[in-house]
Amino acid sequence: MTLDASQITGTNFVYQNFAFERCLDDMVELGRERIELWGIAPHLHIPVATDADVRRLRQQMSDRGQRLYCLTPEQVMYPVNLGSDVGWLRESSIAMFRRAAEICAELDGEVLFLTPGRGREDEDPAEPWKRSIDGLHQVVEYASTLGIRCVVESLQRSESNLVFDLESLVRLDRDVDHSNMTIALDTVAMAAGGDTVEGYYAAFGDRITHVHLVDGAPSGHRAWGDGELPLADYLRVLERHGYDGMMSFEIFGAAYSREPLAAHRQCQDAVSAALASWP
Repeated sequence: MTLDASQITGTNFVYQNFAFERCLDDMVELGRERIELWGIAPHLHIPVATDADVRRLRQQMSDRGQRLYCLTPEQVMYPVNLGSDVGWLRESSIAMFRRAAEICAELDGEVLFLTPGRGREDEDPAEPWKRSIDGLHQVVEYASTLGIRCVVESLQRSESNLVFDLESLVRLDRDVDHSNMTIALDTVAMAAGGDTVEGYYAAFGDRITHVHLVDGAPSGHRAWGDGELPLADYLRVLERHGYDGMMSFEIFGAAYSREPLAAHRQCQDAVSAALASWP
């Protein structure tokens, strides 16, 4: 498998201060036809999204020849936490993910993006681990009934005290133990955890089905060229292993919030240059 630009999704990451239509128009300009939709207000706040809201999003994509690939609910900044010991918070988090799976299916999407949540820093880590595993299993099983595949990623230690490196992601994958859940490789979380693309492949092989391709130092979710991560090296390893999934630019931050198209174009140009840099 030879990597190419058709494996890059469009995304609304860093477009939260713009209309969703502006994001889609920019993605058309970049040639993106499949969309990873970040579920965040004002574009799609999943807990309050109506059927009419979902139909509108679907029409907006269809009008531009685009379709949903992956729905990624906001689950770090919002009060969403599968590992919480607060009953209402955990139950509402599970309900949000179940609704997200339904919306993904209604939009003819393929993938629901999941993260493990976190526990309190002052509790026995075995307890939030059990809550997270149980919550993930519930969501993954429900999504399977709708024909939606789930992917899960490691986070950074500042985002989760449960899964923040390859070792803990392997353990989580083993404990959830569900055929409907595969692995997302996030280059920033991977680098911050001290891990490598080769290490991910040694652990998961072709169960790596989605990539958040983003620069960092090592953290930061930066556009490619604004950090220090070795893009060409990452792409070489992905190509050597025959990676045929999708890749998204998960960029964030004030530096990109006023000119998101320029940031996405910067990433796309960097990938094109990297792919052209070897025979």
